[in-house]
Amino acid sequence: MVVTNDLELPTYEELTVEEVPISSPGLRAAAHHFGKYCLDVNDEFMMCKQETNDPRKCLNEGKAVTNCALEFFRKLKGNCFDEFQIYSNCIDKSSNRLDFEPCRKTQAVYDKCVFEKMGIERPEHGFFCKARVYTGNRPKPPVEEPQVFSDLPIGLKDFKEEERPAAKYGMRNWFIK
Repeated sequence: MVVTNDLELPTYEELTVEEVPISSPGLRAAAHHFGKYCLDVNDEFMMCKQETNDPRKCLNEGKAVTNCALEFFRKLKGNCFDEFQIYSNCIDKSSNRLDFEPCRKTQAVYDKCVFEKMGIERPEHGFFCKARVYTGNRPKPPVEEPQVFSDLPIGLKDFKEEERPAAKYGMRNWFIK
């Protein structure tokens, strides 16, 4: 990747955050409750990414997502550690694709524990695919003016459909007419 000298990159200290020390089966096991617990923080981060198109401007929102994940897993460890370990171990060992299906019994025990001790209900199927209205306090981004290129290169003129000459060897899309 080529960049110019005037590009400001974040410092190493700005990029350094504590990482979430958990495996893929553990993340998969906790994904539904974690997603619901950190929904607002994740929405804020995703809006920043979509609106700015510059990852450097979203560092603070990304750190907030990481902090929310650490907070969630610390609470999970303090309240439902055994149930979570059994469930994530089942996901890890029952199939090579980390499927949920063979672990429905351990999932029910885990879900019950998280609901009773942390107050987080497992979201219904398709919850994260539903459209939601953003209710955060992020200011609306400025509207970008469309680029208009009025001057055409020399030798080209603005054709209208009626003025366009017929194709020499017939239309490519003959079936349209």
